[in-house]
Amino acid sequence: MKYRILIILCVFPLLNIKGQKGLATDSINVVGWLNEARKQPYSTCLPIFFAEKLIGKPYVAHTLEINEREKLVVNTRQLDCTTLVENVVALTCAFKRGNGSFKDYKYYLNIIRYRNGRNTGYVSRLHYFTEWIDDNSRKGIVAERQQPNPPFSAVQTIKLGYMSTHPNSYKALRNNPALVDGIAKMEQAYCGRKYRYIPKAAVKNTTAMRKAVKDGDIIAITCKKKGLDIAHLGIAVWKKDGLHLLNASQIHKKVVLEPMTLGKYLSKHPSHTGIRIIKII
Repeated sequence: MKYRILIILCVFPLLNIKGQKGLATDSINVVGWLNEARKQPYSTCLPIFFAEKLIGKPYVAHTLEINEREKLVVNTRQLDCTTLVENVVALTCAFKRGNGSFKDYKYYLNIIRYRNGRNTGYVSRLHYFTEWIDDNSRKGIVAERQQPNPPFSAVQTIKLGYMSTHPNSYKALRNNPALVDGIAKMEQAYCGRKYRYIPKAAVKNTTAMRKAVKDGDIIAITCKKKGLDIAHLGIAVWKKDGLHLLNASQIHKKVVLEPMTLGKYLSKHPSHTGIRIIKII
């Protein structure tokens, strides 16, 4: 019995040490990138600069679901499409609005990730990207473009419901069914709202597109999957051959600047309908 007790007592310090090492790595990464940003020319596109620092990081889903109770998760080592975008925005804000410190980065990551910038539990996290856009627009962190028409010629009518109808797909909802009601209320509040977007047939290397989408903008790919609003996210990067998506790719299993143009990428996904464009202020 004594040996069993000793083993149990030893496990928790080991887990804590692992978490501390990860946070230390994140702190070193963030401070290093922010310091390097100070040396860049004034004309540098900061969202692309920071996004490029994350190229090659492995794609890992559900990195925000590691705690039993909702806590701010800092992880620059493993990313999905949402946490990539959130990290880029937090780094940009820490550089432009703060003192360029790890503390500033964590402050803005918390502000960006939670409704009204306040973590009051799992339901307060901005799970659907449409609400993420609206909430962070009110905070003055981003601004969605919906003009001119063309190319913003299509309208997306929001019909959320995927999370509340698939609770077993989410660890927190599976373990705490009482949370589903809060998620459902949020979904209902957004149903019927309308947003203009660029249909995928218009995502071409044209003058109109280059005026509508700028380097470093957030690209949110709209979809027709029932109950969802956005299928994928990334950062806009223009090349000679057209618009490309810098993203945490499940296909490539890491953060990449997608080799094919975004127009070609969209054409390979029948459920994708177009793109919404969000500027980081």
